[in-house]
Amino acid sequence: MRIPLFRPTIHPEAIEAVKEVLNSGWLGLGPKTQAFEKAFAGYIGAPYCVGLNSCTSALHLSLRLLDIPPGSEVITTPLTFVSTNHAILYEKFKPVFADVQPDTGNLDVESVTKRITEQTGAIMLVHYGGNPADIDEFYALARNAGIPIIEDCAHACGAIYRGKRIGSHGQIHAFSFDPVKNLTMGGGGALTIRSQDHDSRLRRLRWLGIDADTFKRTDNRIYKWEYHVTEVGFNYFMSDIKAAIGLAQLSHLDEDNARRAVIAGQYRQRLSNVPGIRLLSYQDDRKSSYHLFSILAEKRDKLVDKLRDAGVDVGVHYQRNDQYPMYEEQDLPNTEYFWKREISLPMHLQLTDEQVDYITGIIQKGW
Repeated sequence: MRIPLFRPTIHPEAIEAVKEVLNSGWLGLGPKTQAFEKAFAGYIGAPYCVGLNSCTSALHLSLRLLDIPPGSEVITTPLTFVSTNHAILYEKFKPVFADVQPDTGNLDVESVTKRITEQTGAIMLVHYGGNPADIDEFYALARNAGIPIIEDCAHACGAIYRGKRIGSHGQIHAFSFDPVKNLTMGGGGALTIRSQDHDSRLRRLRWLGIDADTFKRTDNRIYKWEYHVTEVGFNYFMSDIKAAIGLAQLSHLDEDNARRAVIAGQYRQRLSNVPGIRLLSYQDDRKSSYHLFSILAEKRDKLVDKLRDAGVDVGVHYQRNDQYPMYEEQDLPNTEYFWKREISLPMHLQLTDEQVDYITGIIQKGW
């Protein structure tokens, strides 16, 4: 039997919650979505949460929300899933790629600083693998330059930076509830925000620009058809089926992430002195969600082949986005170093201690 890279865990309460929604007659955007938004905002420590159908949609709406000038530059990372940077193209902005830290994979503050120009409209900050980036340094830079930050928190649900959960530090934070994410709903996303005006506008933008969604227009099961369309929006809303799963899963998130931290500690202990392996850096003032467990390996592809031959599925996160044809390639030496060596080892709640021993034993023998 192969050891998968990712494997979602759905708690029994989530299965029962879906049955309740399916029997309710209300499957789309409705009361469960409202309940999830309130619960998730409370968990994160943010005033508002808007449920969406994906993190990609959340990133897209984040950029739409800022109303920055057409053609603006958005400084971003090349070391991310392409949805981060595709969202920039959706709004016809120009992605400007900065380099990453070679020991974390997170954006480097100095590299971002060098790329700020009069055309810079925003900074897209990704928490690579769930390990929080240097938030205080980035927000100090953004304040001095008068530039907003969007945090892509797709990997970082439940992560903590200097005592506060990721999603509570700035103005706009995008989350993913994809099947393999720490808080899985089988799909979905959300934005946590601090502005009531942003909250109101996002609720219109996710529902095609309509000022009142169907649930709001249904009072005591009496449907009212009248509404006003205030701007061109999108079909990006969360469904009550996904929200019901999310509500049940949320109550387990901290214990689930604690198990991930145990697995990460086992990996780090067993691989700390293996020749040809470099472990990523984690700082004491922050706590990773450990969505990924990455190592940097010399002769990476040989190790990938050895692990696959032994029945262990691994990943590479990520190929440099700036080398895809829709982007402009940059000189990014740390990114090149990182992505040519990175391997993501299996990380999920169904991974056993014996499987971690098996995986690390293969690596310890060399390749």
